[in-house]
Amino acid sequence: MESAKFIEERIKDFKPELAIILGSGLGELADEYCDIAVPYSEIPGFLSSTVKGHKGRLVFAEIEGKKVVMMQGRNHFYEGHSLKEITYPIKVLKQLGVKNIILTNAAGGVNENFKPGDLMIITDHINFMGQNPLTGANDETMGERFPDMTEVYKTKLVELAKSCAKGLGIEIQQGVYLANSGPSYETPAEIRMARMFGADAVGMSTVPEAIVANYCGMNVMGISCISNAASTAGGEKLSHEEVIETTNKAKVKFKKLILEIIKNI
Repeated sequence: MESAKFIEERIKDFKPELAIILGSGLGELADEYCDIAVPYSEIPGFLSSTVKGHKGRLVFAEIEGKKVVMMQGRNHFYEGHSLKEITYPIKVLKQLGVKNIILTNAAGGVNENFKPGDLMIITDHINFMGQNPLTGANDETMGERFPDMTEVYKTKLVELAKSCAKGLGIEIQQGVYLANSGPSYETPAEIRMARMFGADAVGMSTVPEAIVANYCGMNVMGISCISNAASTAGGEKLSHEEVIETTNKAKVKFKKLILEIIKNI
């Protein structure tokens, strides 16, 4: 409540209805549309982002007639934070009145039909991080002790994203996102395991946020930018620079898609 009150004093009468978490290399949208910016470092309870390519601020803007708040950068489990700490902003967004949330990320391809630069709508996820952000005492004012996880990524939003992509002529993939703790990338054996589990992409974020957003009663959409080919078994080296480079190449169609979704959500 203290965090929400601080933010409300900064944004005055701006009441966000939609939140977007912008992942690695995807933060340019918040640079183009920025009415009010509040650094995480100034907000009580928020952690500052330390990952290269993440500015670490809340950006408020009216886009396509909708009042939007964007998280330009996120914190990660691999930085040494608890899952409760990295999902804290989701609960604050709930207090600000956000109903719909779009989670984006850069992810490694597991599905062999995917290629670098593809956008994938998340239809479901696998939490392989070894922890759950909802452990501990439950706050009944935020959500139920045992939240249903049958439809975390709302079907109506998946269909909306597919429809928007089709209308723009953007080829879109869809599939299951598996979250590992990181920060090391997956070994070839781990990629084969993820494929056997039914995953189409792997990453180090999003799932904790999706769990908490679902718990808080938000409508969740997830979109991954596939940053590298399906398997590293051939000896290709992976790097964060490659992730940024690939997402930068995909950012034009990503922004077009997000703007179209905002218009129609």
